[in-house]
Amino acid sequence: MQINEPFVFMGGTFDPVHHGHLRTALEIQQWLQLSQVTMIPSGAPVHRQHPGCSAEHRLTMVRLAVADAASLCVDAREVNSSKPSYSALTLASLRDELGPERPICMVMGMDAYLTLPQWKDWHTFLSLCHIIAVARPGYRYQPVAQMDEFTRQHAIKSSHLLTEKPCGGVLIHELTPLGISATQIRELISQGQSPRYLMPDQVWEYIKQHQLYGYKRGK
Repeated sequence: MQINEPFVFMGGTFDPVHHGHLRTALEIQQWLQLSQVTMIPSGAPVHRQHPGCSAEHRLTMVRLAVADAASLCVDAREVNSSKPSYSALTLASLRDELGPERPICMVMGMDAYLTLPQWKDWHTFLSLCHIIAVARPGYRYQPVAQMDEFTRQHAIKSSHLLTEKPCGGVLIHELTPLGISATQIRELISQGQSPRYLMPDQVWEYIKQHQLYGYKRGK
């Protein structure tokens, strides 16, 4: 790892983790030429309905998914915390751990990025990290006025700038995510259909072993 290599992470419910999540993380890792991208499963998510299975199951599935991927790793701090999974708390924890100088980058989808004003203490994020907002090629950027001003004020144009300061920038990066959703996978499983090839085989085997998401043996 380079001395000033950014710590780059993707948070999420990962309910369950699938190839769309993993491919995005890998493409970010290759684009930025990082040693690793870290995936941080949420413990008690606050911006969506209750997950389809426990935080411990979701954490285990992410660990299984990246077990043979040297370029991806897992951080369990949100699952292990007794506090709600607010990004502001996670960022503060990471900054305390990594120190004031190392760049931290939070990767998020464009849809989530545009909802930031609804997030707790979102105005503190850029004092703790950079934000990489992932967008599909040809996306239509239609923010509310508040986010338009926020983006223009903090936008950076080059990934190299992520290493020059520990925090404070917004970088919009286009990539083509796989058209897979966790909702689709949960629905397939509950209907007795196989989600194989949408997720790593070891994750699907774990779901069957523990009968998650309504899976019933013999269906």
